[in-house]
Amino acid sequence: MAGDGAVDPQVVRERASLRAALKREYQKQIHNPHRHGSAEGGFLFDPAVQRFMSMRATQAEFFKPTSRASLLGLAIFAPIVAYGWWMKTAREDFENKCRTGQVSYASREFKFC
Repeated sequence: MAGDGAVDPQVVRERASLRAALKREYQKQIHNPHRHGSAEGGFLFDPAVQRFMSMRATQAEFFKPTSRASLLGLAIFAPIVAYGWWMKTAREDFENKCRTGQVSYASREFKFC
């Protein structure tokens, strides 16, 4: 039974109760109105949040340009440029057909207006 990947419901309940207890303790510490009288300073230090904020603050200092970063930037930028170029050429083609009389005024759908 242990090797078939089944999850014991008792273990799930224990983890959920532990998670709920930790959440209650965190909320109690955050919303304690008498905490400002102590030397704590009015905030709860969370090491995980501090690591995340430190990472965000120093991200540019540790960035190394690599081929993967370049390809990722190109993958984001290239479709935008390609779509803009397609819109521009389609508009120019439609206007050219209108000016040369290939599309009559009555049959225009004005889809580019």
